[in-house]
Amino acid sequence: MFVSTATNGIDAKGRVSVPAGFRSNVAGGPFDGIYVWPSFDGPWLEGGGQALMDDYLDMIEAMDPYDEARQALEQSIFGEARTLSFDANGRITLPKDLAEHAGLDGKVTFVGLGRRFEIWNPDSHARRATTARAFAKENKLKLRRPARLKAVDQ
Repeated sequence: MFVSTATNGIDAKGRVSVPAGFRSNVAGGPFDGIYVWPSFDGPWLEGGGQALMDDYLDMIEAMDPYDEARQALEQSIFGEARTLSFDANGRITLPKDLAEHAGLDGKVTFVGLGRRFEIWNPDSHARRATTARAFAKENKLKLRRPARLKAVDQ
């Protein structure tokens, strides 16, 4: 699971250290790295490991093969994703177009979101985190125990 928030420097070559917890979450996958793509919801990057990509593939494969939404999701997720391998120091190199999409320059903020994560410009993330916390507070009563946990309680 991807958890926590960490801000790391990005060097002139676009290299940035991925938080150790994120790296350990994808260890043992098909390659030593992560998948990253531009978010279609805003100026940040989305990412994850093989498990997340498998989940997206399963959900998309369940759609009608000629559904325009399916085709758009395939293009936006798989067509734009990059496999970014870790170097010996646990860094990835962010492609220039991805860094530009998210406005990354100097520092990046990694945000763990459970099965996935996001990569943000630190200033943009600070603004988003403030509004997200207020929204979460207003909506906390929407949280429900999953059926698998309800059975344990009984």
